[in-house]
Amino acid sequence: MQDVPNHVAIIMDGNGRWAEERGLKRSAGHKEGGKTLEKLALYAKKMGIKILSVYAFSTDNFKRSQEEVDFLMNLLIYYFNEKLDKVCKEGVKIIFSGREKPLREDVLKAMHNITQKTINNDACILNICLNYGGQEEIVDASLKIHEDIVNGTLNPHKLNRDNFYKYLYQDLPPIDLLIRTGKEHRLSNFMLYQSFYAEIYFTDIYFPDFLETDFEEAVAFFKKRDRRFGNVKTNCKNSANKL
Repeated sequence: MQDVPNHVAIIMDGNGRWAEERGLKRSAGHKEGGKTLEKLALYAKKMGIKILSVYAFSTDNFKRSQEEVDFLMNLLIYYFNEKLDKVCKEGVKIIFSGREKPLREDVLKAMHNITQKTINNDACILNICLNYGGQEEIVDASLKIHEDIVNGTLNPHKLNRDNFYKYLYQDLPPIDLLIRTGKEHRLSNFMLYQSFYAEIYFTDIYFPDFLETDFEEAVAFFKKRDRRFGNVKTNCKNSANKL
């Protein structure tokens, strides 16, 4: 049995479909999804989870209609400026993972403001993956590594899978539990390097309907997992007989 996961990641999928199935605009689903995230961030803290990473907007989401992209950007600004105060007051530190370009200046300003506002919070971390792609992150990390090698600040023979983390967008520990809502069973280019031994929990529930009790079920699933990290669980009795 495992303890509560240290690092949980959520692919918050199904907002648009949640709205469409109710005859609403996709924007209504994104609004509800924002409310759900606010509740889950606080609930994760209550459960003792130290890091919550969420997929807010991928690099590929720019392929959507300009209307939907603009709505999402405006919604993010609203949440960063107005709706996350309660989360901040609970001691949650908010950080971001992803590329800055081509995000709008007003989005970057709101991101910077909330990052600075919560920089000294230490209860737990909310890592918002915005304009994020897992492959892009590895490419960007490789470019940083190349720079350090050229500058003589990194011996390439000293690079390993543990210190590679410091070249990622955020130097966070590996993901223990990865949750994807919304019926799909794929990673969609999300935190590929950090998920190398993550327990993966898929649910058909659309993210706006993903309640605290559903979150508890995902954590309960994690607790039942036998995490061996490539090792083999030894049966002491059988091993003794073979000696």
